[in-house]
Amino acid sequence: MALETIVLVLALAAAAATRPWRVLAGGAPPWPWLAWWAVLPLLWCADTLVHMPIAQPLSGACLLMLMAGWPLAMLALVPVALIAAGLGDLAPAEALHRMVWLGIVPATLALGLGAAIRRWLPHHLFVYILGRGFFASLLALAISGWLALAWHGSPAGTLVADLAVGRWLAAWGDAFLTGMMVAIFVALRPEWLATYSDRLYLPRD
Repeated sequence: MALETIVLVLALAAAAATRPWRVLAGGAPPWPWLAWWAVLPLLWCADTLVHMPIAQPLSGACLLMLMAGWPLAMLALVPVALIAAGLGDLAPAEALHRMVWLGIVPATLALGLGAAIRRWLPHHLFVYILGRGFFASLLALAISGWLALAWHGSPAGTLVADLAVGRWLAAWGDAFLTGMMVAIFVALRPEWLATYSDRLYLPRD
């Protein structure tokens, strides 16, 4: 729990230092990403709501990061964890665990992988959709799940190898959802993605 607390404090401090709320001043509420934000608590505590063990609940944090930007996404994860704790009757330690490994870590890894994609791959529409929307999300979620497994171990009665495979498969589902939503937004509402720019990703004549 100490490591997770440190990760939480560092992420929130770094996010608050950028004062991301300034981008919201004077404008209409960012309804698209607020709507997705409202769905995240249901994803995070789905296993407790249906009373069924899940290898790894859906995260949704990578899509939130692409829509709102990393700093705002980090701050938004705090109420997500609190609401999930209330909905799923989670202990404070479990709520913190899910905030770190379903929220902060995958979103941060996706940001870093996205920066690498932006730096090293061509600036093209499909590179953004497939690279940042799908593959970066897939790797970020899988790595986050494996790191959590390595740090906390597997629950009694489960094998580490089996749970690692389960989290890899769960990451595919999460990444597919993220990539699909990113493709739709790029085509119809690119302004809903804080990390996307027509100037950068559309081919120049």
